[in-house]
Amino acid sequence: MESVSALRVEAGYGIVGDSHAREGSLRQILLMDQETLDALDLPPGAVRENITVRGLPLHALQPGEHLRVGEALLEITKPCTPCSRMEEIRPGLQEALRGRRGMLARVLESGWIRRGDLIRIESRETSP
Repeated sequence: MESVSALRVEAGYGIVGDSHAREGSLRQILLMDQETLDALDLPPGAVRENITVRGLPLHALQPGEHLRVGEALLEITKPCTPCSRMEEIRPGLQEALRGRRGMLARVLESGWIRRGDLIRIESRETSP
């Protein structure tokens, strides 16, 4: 993972330039909280998250909730289940991250996300 000061996200696609970006995927962005990384003595990016956040209770978010991050609008899709690749980082990490790996999201509105941007929880949209 490479730390960047800004990234561009495209609606329905994900992060521009990310090899894992896929049109229509529910796994376009992985958000991870710094507090969990600190508790596990891991640096930002270690668990292959796209965006590291601080002070946002990620696991209190529900699928369908919207986050305004910089210019972009993201929709939480589901919790991220830690895979066996976590064992490559450190033995036992897959189990240590169970229920704490972060939340997956898809991009609803394109825009720039910059380091230090505030994240605002917006209510989910309801159908008429």
